[in-house]
Amino acid sequence: MSSDVAFQSSIGAGPSFTYGIDEVLTACPRSGKLLDVQYDWNRVPVPSSLKEFEARWSRRGNPLDFSGVWRFRELLPFAPDNQIVTIGEGQTILQNSPQVARYAGMNTGCLFLQYEGLNPSGSFKDNGMTAASTHARMVGAKVAACASTGNTSASLAIYAGVTGLFKVIVFVGSGKIAYGKLSQALDYGALTLQIEGDFDDALKQVQAVSKEAGIYLCNSVNPFRLEGQKSIMYRVLEGLGWEIPDWIVVPGGNLGNSSAFGKAFIELKQLGLIDRIPRLAVINAAGANTLYELYEKGGLRWNNGSPDEALVDSFYRSMDSENRRAKTLASAIEINRPVNLEKCLRALDACDGVVREVSDEDILDAKAQVGAGGFGCEPASGASVAGAKLLRQQGIIAPSDRVVCILTGHQLKDPSATVHYHAGNGQTGGSGADSAEKFQNRPVAVPNNMETILDVIRKMR
Repeated sequence: MSSDVAFQSSIGAGPSFTYGIDEVLTACPRSGKLLDVQYDWNRVPVPSSLKEFEARWSRRGNPLDFSGVWRFRELLPFAPDNQIVTIGEGQTILQNSPQVARYAGMNTGCLFLQYEGLNPSGSFKDNGMTAASTHARMVGAKVAACASTGNTSASLAIYAGVTGLFKVIVFVGSGKIAYGKLSQALDYGALTLQIEGDFDDALKQVQAVSKEAGIYLCNSVNPFRLEGQKSIMYRVLEGLGWEIPDWIVVPGGNLGNSSAFGKAFIELKQLGLIDRIPRLAVINAAGANTLYELYEKGGLRWNNGSPDEALVDSFYRSMDSENRRAKTLASAIEINRPVNLEKCLRALDACDGVVREVSDEDILDAKAQVGAGGFGCEPASGASVAGAKLLRQQGIIAPSDRVVCILTGHQLKDPSATVHYHAGNGQTGGSGADSAEKFQNRPVAVPNNMETILDVIRKMR
């Protein structure tokens, strides 16, 4: 791939300003808008069919073909092959889940789980971080930074640790990161700065510090990170034999995934590689529901690239005046000011999307059902299943629709939430009166006596 086919472009209506990919930008210097990585597709050797990518499965000795991101490199052609940074990310699977389908009210064979917890750092972030790390290498960055609720820091730190290409600084809010995730950043050698405040405060600081000190920023305002996250949708299509699902359901935090998914489908349709675009459902936690409030209640829309900025500003002013802070046990999506709001609006527009909010109780119940089926996930991932169930109850999703729920991270990212739920210690709980009986799997305390132990075992048969 030659990097001269790619450029950065401001999004939205009005003049479109373009910049080279050798520039390190997180927003358009002239308009202040977010940036996309765009391509001159006439100069890219894109396959005539997505099925052509299957040939790379026979070349697993090539690190680029082994990667579940870079084996689709013609669809994100901003980097020469010799600059690509990969650690074997994207070895994920799409799992049909009859048990979760029953829970959500779907027909057997109609609900699939895309398990991104199989990535090297245990979350979907590696799809984007391989792309951001590649761009960091291309521009000669020596220090990279991010604000994080946990998964971003773990991913950035593992890429720095494995490759040795740059040092890493991580900004986290005080008490706002699960230990499973914090342990990764610490273990992989990142300088971790725990500041007073939440993720939104940490993001504001890391943006200012990175600009002042010339540090490469790896949050999802970085347009190259979202390029890598497009590959999740390529692998979903691959898992379905290149057929298009009816729905993609994804948790909504900083809205990078939903933005990337929308861009992926827009481009695939433009290139004639798919004939239709699936619908998109973005699911907020009720305690961090900015998108839901603005989109479903406030009527905010993409509006051909001119969303109502006054509506957004008014919402944020009200949030600040009331000191409303995001609060949810799903720490990965505990975000009040999603930086990719406008890109997500574009995705919702292209994908005829909907937004819903679900309670922590519903998230944890759904998480327990995923785990009982053998595929554990972090709490935020449970939002996608809880959202699919809600949309089925509302009649938006039909029982025969083919639905893909994105599981964003591994269950050991936040083991405390899992243990608290199943132990029934009052910190978490189910949404129904009989939820504990249905979903909790409490440890059984027994005396140190073989007969008593055997008695308990016999009762499980």
